[in-house]
Amino acid sequence: MQMEYGICLLSLIPCRAEGSDKSEMVTQLLFGDTYCIMEQNEKWLKIKIQHDQYECWICAKQHQKIDENEFNEIDLSQPCFCTELVQVLQSTVQIQPIVLGSTLVNYHDESCTLAGKTFAYQGAVSDPTAKPTKDKIIEDAFMYLGAPYLWGGRSPFGIDCSGFTQMVYRMNNLQIPRDASQQVNMGSDYSFVEEAEAGDLAFFDNEYGDITHVGILLNDGKIIHASGQVRIDKLDHHGIFNADTGKYSHKLRIIKNLI
Repeated sequence: MQMEYGICLLSLIPCRAEGSDKSEMVTQLLFGDTYCIMEQNEKWLKIKIQHDQYECWICAKQHQKIDENEFNEIDLSQPCFCTELVQVLQSTVQIQPIVLGSTLVNYHDESCTLAGKTFAYQGAVSDPTAKPTKDKIIEDAFMYLGAPYLWGGRSPFGIDCSGFTQMVYRMNNLQIPRDASQQVNMGSDYSFVEEAEAGDLAFFDNEYGDITHVGILLNDGKIIHASGQVRIDKLDHHGIFNADTGKYSHKLRIIKNLI
């Protein structure tokens, strides 16, 4: 079967573990994300998201087809990202919102062109040529502060712990996997926790030793992470201390440097 390709032209598309509306949402496509189709039926498409190779299912009604040439051109390009919480795109037929971290394909002169459509965009964008810095990672992490926790979410309207770290790093031109259990395999370890820097990723495990949580280190022994909402808590060698409950919420496993 010849491979087919698609792109997200909606603000958000829920991606599910199975081809059913009742199946759990495991991640989301944001505007401009591309994917290839691995399997399909009348109502559902099993896709592989291009930027992180994540496999999931989307509703066939939300699919926008692109050809292989456009898919490859987008894949080889250096993307710009929307760096505002919410902005709008305007085409000749409609106005639609997009969220922080959405991809602006072929962006120049305040417009982007994809799937044969041109959208005007007058908001702030990332610099696709900028080298990532930990200071900029922290700055972008604060954009999500207060976002509600949502399993599988990747937007300011709902985000999970690894979606949060993935999006912040992606806007800084660093591609990392979708799940915390995959992200922990990136970067280099520290010999001592005291060597870690703000902007690094801290990983936490459960009683079985499985990585179940991730957050971004801040200065002064603090961490920003998605737990109930994107929040700031104290961090020490034991883990994350939640001042609201007076208890440790997550047990520290390892801190990784990805820059």
